[in-house]
Amino acid sequence: MFAPGHLGELTRLIPFEMVDDVLATTRRTQARVRLLPARVVVYLLLAGCLFAEVGYRQVWSKLTSGLHGLPIVSPSASALRQARQRLGAAPVRALFDLLRGPAVTTARQVRWGGLLLCVVDGTTLVVADSPANTSRYTKHRCTGGTSSGYPQLRLSALLTCGTRSVLDAVFDPISVGELDQARTLARSLQPGMLLIADRNYAAADLLTTLAATGAELLIRNKANRRLAILRRMRDGSWLSRIGALTVRVIEAQISVTTTTGTHTGDYRLITTLLDPATHPADQLIRIYHERWEIETAYLELKSSILGGRVLRARTLDGIDQEIHALLLTYQLLRTAMTDATDSRPGTDPDRASFTTALNTARDQVVHAAGVIADTVIDLVGVIGAHILNDLLPDRRIRTKTRMIKRSNSKYQARGPNIDRRSYQATISINIIDPGP
Repeated sequence: MFAPGHLGELTRLIPFEMVDDVLATTRRTQARVRLLPARVVVYLLLAGCLFAEVGYRQVWSKLTSGLHGLPIVSPSASALRQARQRLGAAPVRALFDLLRGPAVTTARQVRWGGLLLCVVDGTTLVVADSPANTSRYTKHRCTGGTSSGYPQLRLSALLTCGTRSVLDAVFDPISVGELDQARTLARSLQPGMLLIADRNYAAADLLTTLAATGAELLIRNKANRRLAILRRMRDGSWLSRIGALTVRVIEAQISVTTTTGTHTGDYRLITTLLDPATHPADQLIRIYHERWEIETAYLELKSSILGGRVLRARTLDGIDQEIHALLLTYQLLRTAMTDATDSRPGTDPDRASFTTALNTARDQVVHAAGVIADTVIDLVGVIGAHILNDLLPDRRIRTKTRMIKRSNSKYQARGPNIDRRSYQATISINIIDPGP
């Protein structure tokens, strides 16, 4: 009865003993051994995230397809639904709290100046249109008094750069703003971190809250915001104050040159790193670019895993359960990717392919392979071997218009004159001295 409860080779990262302990702690262990024990249902939820394109009965078939010779039950869709409802969200939430955090790595791309590079941002997810869901998650209002087809929720996450591991995450109705969610995520900030964020997060009260955690900040600021010059620094930056917080302001012109010409934009960053000798302005400008790593992480969650699909759950508890299972599955894949790149010193974690890790993990689930480790522990495993054999090329500096290449609707087409090509680029940074 427990045999279908596995996640292929990823089971090594979330072993049976860990799941059983969490089930006992959250009091979700079954009073009697059913055809669908609680441990099996946990792995069913995680496998459902790996196979988001099929229903739970098909997910069950994939979990059992490699278990030859065993008298495996074939539960109905109703039995699977009732098992998920019995389990609830608490065990999956507890497992996520247990496994979230920075991946252990020696990669230099994860730290700068001894600080762990972190980034915060928000996105939206689409949930099933059911009466229970719409009681909390509303539909987006459109012009003409209409609304979107499905309700939405807002998800904000705190990630590490480089490995893109999840430090913390929170989700709420779309009416809750990203700044409010950032205040909640401040619980996971601590000294030794450098938090990177876009200009939406430069509110004075939020800056004070984030700085109070002891973490350093590097946040873009609006160019038209009036900031007094208290002291000029020798690298062209200057000190100012936002509320009760002393910050260092860096203004720069960034020029991107391609074969089509040069485009120049003005940037203003504020940081709590006040010493230009240890944290030069030009390096901070380049570090800020790491903020885009969270956009890639959201792409992996919403496109690679979910494939743009609506979340399955039709109840509020089910939404809680499914989102934490989704985040947990993502974290397991990212941990496997980090283990792989760490086994080859000097390998940039950015070169690990998320798609390769995801597809290999799916294959291991179907074959029920690598569930139990051999006597000799192989941290790389089959997933890691595929990652290392299919490393992405070193990141190149490229630029392209933020425009979809293939329109989903004829009404979204923008005409044939839009340049959708990518161009290799060179970047130059000029620090702007504010003058006397």
